[in-house]
Amino acid sequence: MQNVGNIVQGSQSAFAPEEYRGRVQRARRLLTDAGLDLMIITGPENIFYLTGQQTPGYYTFQAMVLPVDGEPVFVIRQLEYFNFISNTFISDAAIYQDGDNPVNFLLEVLRGRGWLNSRIGIDKRGWFLPISVYEALQEKLGVIHDAAGIVEQLRAVKSPAEIEKMALAARYVDAGMKAGRDAIAAGATENDLVAAMMGQAIAAGSEYVGMEPLVSTGPRSGVPHGTWRRRRIAAGDAVFLEMSATHDRYHAALMRSAWLGTPPAVALDMEKTCQEALQAALDAIRPGATCETPHIACQRVIDRAGYTENFKKRTGYSIGIAFAPDWGEGAILSLYSGITTELRPGMTFHIPPALRVYGEFTVGVSETIVVTETGYRVLGSTERPLYQLGS
Repeated sequence: MQNVGNIVQGSQSAFAPEEYRGRVQRARRLLTDAGLDLMIITGPENIFYLTGQQTPGYYTFQAMVLPVDGEPVFVIRQLEYFNFISNTFISDAAIYQDGDNPVNFLLEVLRGRGWLNSRIGIDKRGWFLPISVYEALQEKLGVIHDAAGIVEQLRAVKSPAEIEKMALAARYVDAGMKAGRDAIAAGATENDLVAAMMGQAIAAGSEYVGMEPLVSTGPRSGVPHGTWRRRRIAAGDAVFLEMSATHDRYHAALMRSAWLGTPPAVALDMEKTCQEALQAALDAIRPGATCETPHIACQRVIDRAGYTENFKKRTGYSIGIAFAPDWGEGAILSLYSGITTELRPGMTFHIPPALRVYGEFTVGVSETIVVTETGYRVLGSTERPLYQLGS
């Protein structure tokens, strides 16, 4: 154990140790059901869920080795060890130095604990599992089983404590969105809007987010996933605003539209359709319904309005724990055709129907919601209608 000075173990943890013990035990049961002896976990979201560890330094190798029997061990870079002590209650850390080969170091950890001949699983879909790392492990370990989705099964349904953190994040988003709207003016830049949005969300309590705001104006707003690039707002411009905020890594997101001046008739009709489509999706949410049900309801409204070709995407996605590059948990659940997973109380989603004329404008509206025993609850409070300002 290294000298950690005045750092108190778990002092910055998002939850009490009992919460993590329960999560680990549930994960172990799923590993047993999958016929695995242990799992190597590399995704920062799953690591955070099981341990509380959070750092922007996940660009360097880190792994939680979770055995069905025995204590977990965390393989971590020396510089991140102090962060690890602050955020987790795990006693066993294997610390590598910058000159070490992290994969070889991990293999030595497995060998030293007698785990080399175990049935080992790893999340083969993980964003932070490079091919070179997987191939190096496979060369030494032989068969590595796919454990994708094991931890995600647990993350899909949030506890009341997790939902409370998301509700706080939604409050920060509301503050940021209001600031962004208030900053809209002829001559203001997209950067002015984002500075206001993020500044106010951070002032309200948000930490660093999993993905940057999506803010664009005028013709630039007609390109999906456009981000701010210094453009000045002029009379007659559409303004597209989408952002997230986070509390203890739990995110909420929000999309709203605005217009400086009088929108064209097609924009008003599209915006009205988005409002109706969002409400149709929300009204279809209830425990026992499948994930495709809200999407079908949303798509039906859009099809009826004649905008089928303008909406070629899922209606929503799971949201909660996030690190860059995404603010969502879309790899866990999507609200889309063919997804027959049943909705359960405690599931949380961001639902963002948007319509656009490509290269001209986008309009859209969204909510972050939690599935309840009887339907849904919206976590934010920002009014939905198109925000119109005089030119």
